[in-house]
Amino acid sequence: MDVKTLVLFAFHIAIAGTVFSYGLQATRDDVLYLAIRPGLLLRSLLAVLVIVPVVVIVCVKLLDLPQPTGVVLVALAISPVPPLLPAREKKAGGATSYGLALLLLLGLGAIVTVPLWVALLDLVFAQPLAMRPDAIVKIVLTMVVAPLVAGLLFSKLAPRGARALLVPVRRVANGLLAAGVLALLAGTWRAIWSVTGHGTVLAIIAFVLLGLLVGHMLGGPAREHASVLALSTASRHPAIAMAVASANYPGEQFAPTLILYLILCAGVALPYVKWQRRRARSIPDFP
Repeated sequence: MDVKTLVLFAFHIAIAGTVFSYGLQATRDDVLYLAIRPGLLLRSLLAVLVIVPVVVIVCVKLLDLPQPTGVVLVALAISPVPPLLPAREKKAGGATSYGLALLLLLGLGAIVTVPLWVALLDLVFAQPLAMRPDAIVKIVLTMVVAPLVAGLLFSKLAPRGARALLVPVRRVANGLLAAGVLALLAGTWRAIWSVTGHGTVLAIIAFVLLGLLVGHMLGGPAREHASVLALSTASRHPAIAMAVASANYPGEQFAPTLILYLILCAGVALPYVKWQRRRARSIPDFP
């Protein structure tokens, strides 16, 4: 097993462990949060699954971007699962229940929406595209659905054990994630730097800002909803995007551009999180 495989395995365990820890503290009401709020449910789906993908696809079609950049942006736009966001959403004053419900909803929905968007892109770009649904199912099940459901069941069957496991599981997951990020950056920083030109950085920043704006507008007027939807709309799952991009352009290297997206997304979203945190402390919430 080489270093790259070990790093990817560490990422997989870290993501699954983090989602499992969310399940340990989630309740039935958390999972059903959107089911009893149909208006918020509709606006959430519209922001993540319709508005951002349509705007991004139109822009990529009109602008002269490098092919890897255009492919990555489109793949991210149609990859609706936000990675590891409930903790950041909570820091921004967001409703944790909404974040968990949205994570599960978008994860299950990706099984249908990603192949559907790929089929529609075939018409837009006049190029045969393909995406095996089983590849998306595997990612969603192993990284989102299975660990979340396992955490929920464990919490239900052994509540004391769930409380005891919560902190250790989260610490191990965070440690693996940090180690994986450092190892990945150490091995690929030259490749990442090589893709920063030709408008790629500006295009990725615009993508993140678009997601924050659309999510914030449609998530309101309640602040705890706006922050969750803004971050979920701007942040997309790199594993799903990589699966989509690699399946349709097997000869291209997309990892450096995706890593650049993750770095820029974290940096661009940070001021928004701080702004929402200040608002949560100083302004009463919308009734």
